[in-house]
Amino acid sequence: MTISENLADILARIEAARKSAIGPAPFTKLVAVSKTVPPLGVHEALAAGQRLFGENRVQEAQAKFPPLKEQFADLELHLIGPLQTNKVKEAAALFDVIQTLDRVKLADALAHERDRSGKCPRLFLQVNTGEEPQKAGAAPGETARLGYVRKLELPLEGLMCIPPVDDDGAPHFALLAKLARDEGLCHLSMGMSGDFELAVKFGATHVRVGTAIFGARTHQLITM
Repeated sequence: MTISENLADILARIEAARKSAIGPAPFTKLVAVSKTVPPLGVHEALAAGQRLFGENRVQEAQAKFPPLKEQFADLELHLIGPLQTNKVKEAAALFDVIQTLDRVKLADALAHERDRSGKCPRLFLQVNTGEEPQKAGAAPGETARLGYVRKLELPLEGLMCIPPVDDDGAPHFALLAKLARDEGLCHLSMGMSGDFELAVKFGATHVRVGTAIFGARTHQLITM
């Protein structure tokens, strides 16, 4: 199947999941994960009408997206990989949304860049719902980080999670949805190629799908 056909299939499956859900979110947006996908593949998705894309690395996104954003004014770019504080200036200039705010030091750096340049992408706090020691994100009980972000008056919109690879996603999605309700946050980024339909049923407003659109990653486009 082509990228265009894959996109149509994913969008139809999202809509079907929404219709079968008891309480879906008001909307569910597809973030096409384009890491290691060459510009030609991204352009094919754009030609098919896709406008939201997710990248894992600032450097790779810088190499691909500036000319595409000039050509497609409504293109929205999300950072879905970890962000180092020394890349905040570049990330703030390029990305519309950063889904991986995960620590106080990064919040401080984003606030500093906002004060310096007047630019700050919309933000999601990454929650480590599985409390995996090797994975970034605030633990579910660390709501103090949300309070700190709000004190800095950063544009916090929602929560994001990546459940452990071998776990059933349902408890993680349910937990993230509860945390968002408790904190008065409207957006939930959860669900990937293998479980996005389940995430939709738990109220995902954003699902991050790459392999099911662009195929398996066979190479690394840019290394850090």
